[in-house]
Amino acid sequence: MVSLIVGAKGKGKTKYLLDMANQAVKDADGHIVYIDKNGKHMYELNNKIRLIDASRYPLKSGDEFIGFILGIASQDHDLQQIYLDSFLKNSKVADDSQKIKEYIEQLEEISKLCSVDFVLSVSKDKEALDPSLYDNIVISL
Repeated sequence: MVSLIVGAKGKGKTKYLLDMANQAVKDADGHIVYIDKNGKHMYELNNKIRLIDASRYPLKSGDEFIGFILGIASQDHDLQQIYLDSFLKNSKVADDSQKIKEYIEQLEEISKLCSVDFVLSVSKDKEALDPSLYDNIVISL
């Protein structure tokens, strides 16, 4: 399953994402990964959550980012959830609504294949997303 937290930049999506990850780790049977654009939130996350700073890796395209996610998911059979902060920046998708939809659909496939749930923060208003993604939205700011 892929869940979305959406809203314009600066609306507080990261706080919700951090809170969700910290709450989830309390009841988790498996591992939790938090992917961010830097290591700034390291001290706000429970120490049982693996923080990955995506800026440390030479990802140049959305396809490379999907490969990166597949690598993470395929190497940890106990992985339960992946939280993706700053999804548009980390995935190199930018503002192309069609590409956003395509990459979220690919994450849905990975979710089913690897039994991993994703929670993404997306710096877009709900109305700027493809309507087919509305069911994935858990928080709209």
